[in-house]
Amino acid sequence: MRGLIIGLLLVCNMALAQPDPFPGVAAAYLVQVNGELLWEKQANRRLPPASLTKLMTVLLVLDSYKPRAVVEISHLATQESGTRLGMKNGERFYVEDLLGAALVNSDNDACHALADYVAGDQEHFVQLMNRRAQQLGMLNTHFTNACGHDGDKHYSTAHDLGVLANEIIKSKLVTEMVIRESAQISAIGGTGRYQVENKNALIGRYQGALGLKTGYTPKAGKCLIAYAERKGVRVLLVMLNAPNRWWDAVDILDLAFAQARKPS
Repeated sequence: MRGLIIGLLLVCNMALAQPDPFPGVAAAYLVQVNGELLWEKQANRRLPPASLTKLMTVLLVLDSYKPRAVVEISHLATQESGTRLGMKNGERFYVEDLLGAALVNSDNDACHALADYVAGDQEHFVQLMNRRAQQLGMLNTHFTNACGHDGDKHYSTAHDLGVLANEIIKSKLVTEMVIRESAQISAIGGTGRYQVENKNALIGRYQGALGLKTGYTPKAGKCLIAYAERKGVRVLLVMLNAPNRWWDAVDILDLAFAQARKPS
């Protein structure tokens, strides 16, 4: 009798579950509508998160945020690889400008400089990152650097990154920054200007797009956390290793909004 009951429950759960309409778009993904799970695929699989990592860096900066605090760029920050602003050793910037560079243009030198500012160096900052991940319940996440470089012990999941995204979008400062299409920042007292361009191709092109973060490394592939809102319906999409992330993101978001409009 017990086995029959369990079997019936499993059948009911299968009937209630939403089938995955996009099984091939990414190694792992999830979609939430107004905070409720709609679809997912391998959402608890540990994968490299690339620059989606920077959302945790930003979250820690916000803990004691002082927009006009001054950060001096270290030699180690200037040695960062990948996407960079191109700052020079000893230049000084306001925290708010570095935050914009890390979020919008995904600049690794700006990200590293923020880690130095918060914790003195990246090693101590990573400890703070992992502590916060545990506090948020991101149990399948471990960081080894502030910016998202590949590493055997640097991983997260679509589920955990969804938790992080939902935490970070509580900040009006962040949501206002990530919809900027471009910006210019300057070193304090310097004459040079640095151009920041939003790497999120949905911003300004997809109706209702509000962010949130892109990422890419050779190991992680193309990654994306997309956030959009239409007529009070909020959709959050997390994609890890998604080869055609922009086209697929549009299809997923469109269908998620369509599903939300269906009568219950």
